[in-house]
Amino acid sequence: MLEVDDLHAYYGKSHILQGVSFTVGDGEIVSLLGRNGAGRSTTVKTIMGTVPPVGSIRFNGDRIDGLRPHEIARKGLGYVPEDRAIFPTLTVRENLLLGVKSTTRKGRWSMDDMFALFPLLRERADAPGGVLSGGEQQMLTICRSLMGDPALLMVDEPTEGLAPKMVALVRELLEKIAARGIAILIIEQKLTIALAICHRLYVMGHGRIVFEGNALELRADDSIRREWLEV
Repeated sequence: MLEVDDLHAYYGKSHILQGVSFTVGDGEIVSLLGRNGAGRSTTVKTIMGTVPPVGSIRFNGDRIDGLRPHEIARKGLGYVPEDRAIFPTLTVRENLLLGVKSTTRKGRWSMDDMFALFPLLRERADAPGGVLSGGEQQMLTICRSLMGDPALLMVDEPTEGLAPKMVALVRELLEKIAARGIAILIIEQKLTIALAICHRLYVMGHGRIVFEGNALELRADDSIRREWLEV
């Protein structure tokens, strides 16, 4: 579904991504792990077209590197940024409606689906998004992306700064999304969720992929965890 090959990216003269290659298959949950500064967020921003890519990015067989972000979104990629980027003065319902890409074609997800996935959103449907807690805003952002009917959802640091109870809810939500056949690429620093729900994991360090494998293989590789993940 998603094929990234020899991807490079720059911020000014700084060479951030240095030949990143990985894949996400249909219906897979894949995680990019690594410490802050490893290049994980830059990777998804580059895939989404907000950072100019150098290299090949294919989605469902088509080259998307060089396309504008809205063109990439229309091809079926959803993106949940780390800063959530909700509209605080708009209601929860209005935030969700902003995620709809087409009013003429019915997608896999409806407003009622969002409320069923996360019932608190129904209770807060007419409240401004800015009054929601951080965890509730995270749920709102994920659900807003789903309203665009993506085939693959890229989620950047979904549990950052959340209380344990909300972390569990985010994990449950991601599993429900995957059960609908949506592929998910999770950008994470913590191992907990990634090891629990991901089919495959990549570890990044200094702008490169330094490990590829499944949860069992990563648990067994002490050297990778010590060098690239543990603080």
